[in-house]
Amino acid sequence: MDHLQAASAASPKFSVVIPTYRRHQQLCECLDGLALYLDVDARRPQVPVIEVIVSDDAHEEELRLLLQQLYPWCSYVQGPRRGPAANRNHGASQASGAWLVFTDDDCLPQPGWIEAYDQLADQCDVMEGQTSALDSRTRLDQECPINETGGYLWSCNFAIRCELFLQLGGFNENFPAAAMEDVELNRRIVKAGLRRLFLPSAQVKHPWRRRKGRSFVRAKASSIATYVSLHPETAPSFSSSVQILNVLRSLKSTFTTAVSIATVQGLSRQVALDIYAAVATWKAVGRR
Repeated sequence: MDHLQAASAASPKFSVVIPTYRRHQQLCECLDGLALYLDVDARRPQVPVIEVIVSDDAHEEELRLLLQQLYPWCSYVQGPRRGPAANRNHGASQASGAWLVFTDDDCLPQPGWIEAYDQLADQCDVMEGQTSALDSRTRLDQECPINETGGYLWSCNFAIRCELFLQLGGFNENFPAAAMEDVELNRRIVKAGLRRLFLPSAQVKHPWRRRKGRSFVRAKASSIATYVSLHPETAPSFSSSVQILNVLRSLKSTFTTAVSIATVQGLSRQVALDIYAAVATWKAVGRR
């Protein structure tokens, strides 16, 4: 058996879990960034052995057939249709690797992504990669989960030992909005005292997206209240004074960005959503 055959026969060290929902083009671009690890003709010596699991909450036969044709090395599973947290947990339940690596269907893994995780996997329990913005911001009411210094554990780019993820219970699926589940898991990881590292070289790119509206802001405020109920020690971080400071910081950042990108598109909406979010969060946490 030659090197490539031996690599393909080996158990995967990393299981890459990608939850998806009706983003076929973006998902394909994401998978293109992983093809190097799995296409036999393109593999290099010493490339870590991985598997890729796509958990589809839309249950689209079209997507299953597309992946079967273009990415035969990708495992397609139907998601539980209970939101991103449950979808990630479901994908993780199908994994056979020692490590789980999470990313999103609209992220672009950069060269060396898995190699960076592989290099330091023996030294820690959790690894957090760098998430940078893809392209430039064009409106002030756009957002992107940028993480260039660590400490956030955004679900679009981190790795955790599979056995520890299962012991922790995975992502909490009980939040009212698709928000806070990674923050809450991060909190449990900190409390558990797991060894963790931030790896700037484990990089993915994430696109800018327009902020969701007031209905999502209300749901996120409820999710924050749920988070505080699970971790009461975090309540001071969501006090009225902190919310006021957050709004002031955001206003400063927004106006600075307006100057740097030379646009005021989305300015009024950004400011309105910031103020609305601060009030909604303060009220939701206060009711708890």
